[in-house]
Amino acid sequence: RTELIPFLCESSDDEDEILLALAEELGCLVSHVGGPAHAHVLLQPLEMLCVIEETVVRTKAVESLNKVCQSMTSGSVEEHYLPLVKRLCTGEWFTARVSGCGLLASAYKLAGSPSVKPELVTLYESLCRDETPMVRRAAAQSMSAFAEAVEKSVLAESVCEFFKALTEDDQDSVRLLAVESCSSFGKLLGKEECVNFVLPIVQQLANDKSWRVRYMVAQQLYNLCEVVGPELTNGEVVPLYLKLLRDNEAEVRIAAAGKVGHFCATIGAEQTSLRVMPCVAELAGDASQHVRSALAGEVMSIVPVLGKEATVQDLLPVILNLLKDDFPDVRLNVISKFDQVNQVIGIDKLKKSLLPSIVDLSEDRHWRVRLAIIEYVPLLASQLGPEFFDDDRGSAGGPRLGDLVIQWLGDQVAAIRQAAVVNLKRLAETFGADWANQKIVPEILKMVSNPHYLYRMTALEAITMLAPVVGLETLCSSMLPPILECAKDKVPNIRFGVAKLVQSVIPLVGSGVVESTIKPCLLELQDDVDVDVRFFAGQALDICQNVAVGG
Repeated sequence: RTELIPFLCESSDDEDEILLALAEELGCLVSHVGGPAHAHVLLQPLEMLCVIEETVVRTKAVESLNKVCQSMTSGSVEEHYLPLVKRLCTGEWFTARVSGCGLLASAYKLAGSPSVKPELVTLYESLCRDETPMVRRAAAQSMSAFAEAVEKSVLAESVCEFFKALTEDDQDSVRLLAVESCSSFGKLLGKEECVNFVLPIVQQLANDKSWRVRYMVAQQLYNLCEVVGPELTNGEVVPLYLKLLRDNEAEVRIAAAGKVGHFCATIGAEQTSLRVMPCVAELAGDASQHVRSALAGEVMSIVPVLGKEATVQDLLPVILNLLKDDFPDVRLNVISKFDQVNQVIGIDKLKKSLLPSIVDLSEDRHWRVRLAIIEYVPLLASQLGPEFFDDDRGSAGGPRLGDLVIQWLGDQVAAIRQAAVVNLKRLAETFGADWANQKIVPEILKMVSNPHYLYRMTALEAITMLAPVVGLETLCSSMLPPILECAKDKVPNIRFGVAKLVQSVIPLVGSGVVESTIKPCLLELQDDVDVDVRFFAGQALDICQNVAVGG
């Protein structure tokens, strides 16, 4: 209290990064300055930081002040904290008044004297009508916190008036921040007052000339539904939402499309089919790829609302249309939520309608789309069974999905090859060892002799993954000989790949196999010219020794 704090009060001209750290740490020093009785000594350096020009420093200082004041005694609040808040709210420089906006809610809660509260309300009104837009923005940003702090009578008589003034401000940056408080006001006022006061304001803002304000309304409108109830939602809120879905600005349509699942869940299947689905169909063909992408990320959340029949009739054509979109992010967003469709539309419809599109996308020119399909395949497999991997694509011809599972192992993109290896393991676990031995293992063993070393490496990785699944007989008779043959490969990466692979195989096979076939191979690799090969061979031999001792 006597040395550090006075020193910090003189450090206001330091680097912004230092001041930011200082603003944060000062909020944690109450116990170090003597507890609540002496917490007020921290107010002076924090007040100094509240008028700094750098926004992040001021914001952090306000956070720390709000934290420190909670620890202060009621006497210290009256003597030190409330005067500080008043000084900031009436400060000559706008930065002080901006900081004051963030402190008024806590000051109102802590004010013990009845005469102080009206003064704080008056201060807040002056900030809401301040000539500087930055101050009015800060007042709009802290509106919800202040509204929650005051009594309901003060809220209805005064704060609502301030709020209305901010929603009619000539600066769109102020109006859009005021939008965020609409749902808070609705909850605080109750349903009746919300309908009479808040809803007209929301309707006005939804038709605002600034697209940024309409964008914010599109993001916040859903929060009003639970306040006004289902009847008024259908009658008053949904028409506003549908208008925002058809807004001239793509950014507004993006925000509205991002809430389509929430709205549909609120209004139910019938209203969704009648009113929302026509807009959804329009957005699926929107000129903006970002709108289509936003819709693709949400369209699957409509499926549980509509149910099987309406999904097949109204939504499935939209989904199939989005899966054929030229923009890869659109296709990717649809694929990432496929599981929600499977649970509703049933196996037969999935095979007939979606499976051809899935196979098409598995050969997509964008590797991220192929990756998403690979990650989706095990889920699909668990629902459709092993036979669908070997079914033809029907009249369209082309490769089967079973062929593509192997084809991905030879993809030009490393991430696809790695994902394909993991995919094979999951399929083998789902369908069982017999299926893996019949359909997967022979194809993997063919890749072991591929001319390109990267594909040989992929084959070794696949064998590592499959070894615990395929069974001991297949591992020893079919897989182990080709693996050990690779120990003579001319590429060092393949040779140390063998040494790494056998480390996972050793615990799976008997000690007799280890001594007769694996250990001699590793002893040769231990004398290899390449240092990495020798290193991994040594590791594998240590495992052999441990197994022998354990046996």
